[in-house]
Amino acid sequence: PVPTISWRRADGKQIPRKARRHRSSGLLEIPNFQQEDAGPYECVAENVRGKNVARGQLTFYAQPSWLQRIGDVRAALEERVAWECRASGRPKPSYRWLKDGEPLLPQGRVQLEQGSLTIPNVSLSDAGMYQCVAENRHGVIFASAELSVIAIGPDFSKTLLKKLTLVKVGGEVIIECKPKASPRPTYSWKKGKDILRENER
Repeated sequence: PVPTISWRRADGKQIPRKARRHRSSGLLEIPNFQQEDAGPYECVAENVRGKNVARGQLTFYAQPSWLQRIGDVRAALEERVAWECRASGRPKPSYRWLKDGEPLLPQGRVQLEQGSLTIPNVSLSDAGMYQCVAENRHGVIFASAELSVIAIGPDFSKTLLKKLTLVKVGGEVIIECKPKASPRPTYSWKKGKDILRENER
């Protein structure tokens, strides 16, 4: 006689409530398939003459999708620049980097590790358009950002040269001069209009 058909998961978990059975239970439909729906399924056909079981494995795959993108950066010469991009996907995505459309390899000052890129001391040659690429066998995605390297003239707005009163004749006086500048400036000192030169004092 015509068998009755039932469905079950072979790993003991419950079949999702959203699942629907069609054509006298001969067809199982799982809408909006998610990671938790993956696993081994069994179709059981049974009548008074016996029982037969067919088993199949449902596997969840997903193309990469961005969790964290990179953004444009303006950096002064010799500053540290760090980018990180992260993507979800199944299987887990791998990452690679491009600069101005060309593959970027870990060399010299450029450090690459999975989805992170670090340049400890940027130079003018580092400026350009960068891309983080995340990919698995189901897809590839790109995130782009521009690195602008700027030079800054010496800025004393955040540096205070204090007026010092000598308390003791022969005592030591230290005056610090630390302006913000990029690249690093060279220094010279003047007393009045005269350039100070290093001597025994």
